Amino acid sequence: MATNLVNVEAVGKVYGTRALLDGVSLGVSEGDRIGVVGRNGDGKTTLIRILAKLEPADDGRVTHAGGLRAGVLTQHDSLDPAATVRHEVIGDLADHEWAGNAKIRDILTGLFGGLDLPAFPQGLDTVIGPLSGGERRRIALAQLLIAEQDLIVLDEPTNHLDVEGISWLAGHLRARRSALVVVTHDRWFLDQVCTRMWDVQRGAVHEYEGGYSDYVFARAERERIAATEEAKRQNLMRKELAWLRRGAPARTSKPRFRIEAANALIADVPPPRDSAELMKFANSRLGKTVFDLEDVTVTAGPKVLLKHLTWQLGPGDRIGLVGVNGAGKTSLLRALAEAARSEGERQPESGRIAVGKTVKLAYLSQEVAELDRNLRVLEAVEAVRQRVDLGKGREMTASQLCEKFGFTKEKQWTPVGDLSGGERRRLQILRLLMDEPNVLFLDEPTNDLDIETLTQLEDLLDGWPGSLVVISHDRYFLERTTDRVLALLGDATLRMLPRGVDEYLERRQRMLAAAAAPSASGSGKQASGKQKSAEAPSGGQRSAAEQRAAKKELQKIERRLDRISDQESTLHAQIAEDATDFTRVAELDAKLRELTGERDELETRWLELADDA
Repeated sequence: MATNLVNVEAVGKVYGTRALLDGVSLGVSEGDRIGVVGRNGDGKTTLIRILAKLEPADDGRVTHAGGLRAGVLTQHDSLDPAATVRHEVIGDLADHEWAGNAKIRDILTGLFGGLDLPAFPQGLDTVIGPLSGGERRRIALAQLLIAEQDLIVLDEPTNHLDVEGISWLAGHLRARRSALVVVTHDRWFLDQVCTRMWDVQRGAVHEYEGGYSDYVFARAERERIAATEEAKRQNLMRKELAWLRRGAPARTSKPRFRIEAANALIADVPPPRDSAELMKFANSRLGKTVFDLEDVTVTAGPKVLLKHLTWQLGPGDRIGLVGVNGAGKTSLLRALAEAARSEGERQPESGRIAVGKTVKLAYLSQEVAELDRNLRVLEAVEAVRQRVDLGKGREMTASQLCEKFGFTKEKQWTPVGDLSGGERRRLQILRLLMDEPNVLFLDEPTNDLDIETLTQLEDLLDGWPGSLVVISHDRYFLERTTDRVLALLGDATLRMLPRGVDEYLERRQRMLAAAAAPSASGSGKQASGKQKSAEAPSGGQRSAAEQRAAKKELQKIERRLDRISDQESTLHAQIAEDATDFTRVAELDAKLRELTGERDELETRWLELADDA
């Protein structure tokens, strides 16, 4: 029987006139991995701080097992700014001691990219004071994970981590024996790590078995039982549930309640996006050209981020952009935005970006735009527009869109200066959407947003008829809102990944393994190298003309793959319509198989070219 580590009994906590926690009782046992979700401001952080005894409760009691070793990652670290990274993370261990410890080596490599901390100017001997908030957060996380803990409590641990760092952290936490309580809005991370969920709502905490996907199923089932048929149809949770059930089987674990009820709940729910219909809308709003890049080079100071890039962003394209930090994701969006704002006048250092005449771009940067702090929320939104057309006949007033993003009628009259960071981020997205753009660039849009707000944003984007590019470390959001994933792997190229983020992580692992392999040395190896140089050039030594030809063929294949995807969607819809006409279904199925075969051949050819381009 698992030992009980923490007991929370009838705990209450009040801020001002609002009860964040009201008579909450729960417990954490050995081996528990618990994810905490809920709206911003509903008390998630307060709950885990009380649980860890960092903050007292107004009522009730919190009991820890004797000798409990608990480690807590808060949103504000307590690192000594005068200390070095070595002092805070490694402590007094000699180099041979920590370097011989597999656990420490794994943590340093997973969080910092190598034992020498390549991103820090003096490696382990870097002084902490001048470092950024994201760098300090990684140091605090490393310090916590290296210590031996019975219970680990983490508040937004994925903030400031890239896709690789999040993937490593998920695997590391799964392998640890410590109990875990984690607050995060990263739904992929919750699914990978957690076996139980706590949902903090209006002073109460509802418990669910399983990760995030199981929580969605169970919560939808609970609401199905409690709600009327029409109210049930209005619930956004059903839409997300439908998407989860239709998604890749590996995405979800086995549900812990009646699967039949879940299937009944989504039986008549269409796919989240009607791709063919959205493409039709996008073409009518944007024409044939959105952004065409020809032989473009993007730089940041002396560093070349992208070289000889030929790429096309078409009407209705929904692109996810991933890559290592500093590879040029944000710089690429900025180059496109500058070309759009100057109507093609401002161009990159070399090459050309052609911008469609009808492009109306909205760019959500990582920085929160400054607004008049004295403006009310609704006034800040109405300053852009009173009403907005979100596509497919969906029109909303500024007030209605505010409510959809969690700004209640009362909250809409709150001064902008009184909003939290997450609320200002929401307001920033709202103002962008109110301007009715037809091209949307989102750079880390999930920062500071709670899961409920992310779900609302995803719902709006489902029916949004335009071109979309998303930079995000949130795998769930990327999969949910985009159709294709492109990657910047740090080699000055942009590559399409047919298998998405999983393929990106595999490629990065191969690149890191190759970089870690000992370099060839010695006269025999040098001679071998000379012999190879006399042979026919390898893919990495192709001429510039051959590389340009390969890139053009890649673009041609990508456009054909897009068309095949649209044709497959149309065929699936026709098969559903003619389900009782077996002859017609057989014909359509034969066409579908032909397209599938062509797609497989094109993807194989694409991968061959991508390695050489």
